[in-house]
Amino acid sequence: MDDFDEMGLPGVLKTVHEVVGDTETYLTFDIDSLDPAFAPGAGGAEPGGFTVREAQRLLRGLRGICFVGADINEVCPPLDLSGNTALVAVHLMFEELCLLVESRNSGRERG
Repeated sequence: MDDFDEMGLPGVLKTVHEVVGDTETYLTFDIDSLDPAFAPGAGGAEPGGFTVREAQRLLRGLRGICFVGADINEVCPPLDLSGNTALVAVHLMFEELCLLVESRNSGRERG
């Protein structure tokens, strides 16, 4: 989070795109990267994480990468009686699915 705060979203995304380039990429999103206020049912909740909006913007900024698969992990429903963590995970998975569809429709996915 310190790097994210220093670089800002545009800087982080620029670095990600430079590092990944045209490489086929599998995306894993750890739900515990979110602040526990937004995802209390994370396996390793850590205060000071992303807001849901920051996570959405981060994922949307990954457009153009050649994605071949994606997942979300660290969701632990028994830790969140409200079900908010699962709901947030579904919305973030939707963002990942959009990236996968776009990658496939653009012909960037090779598989």
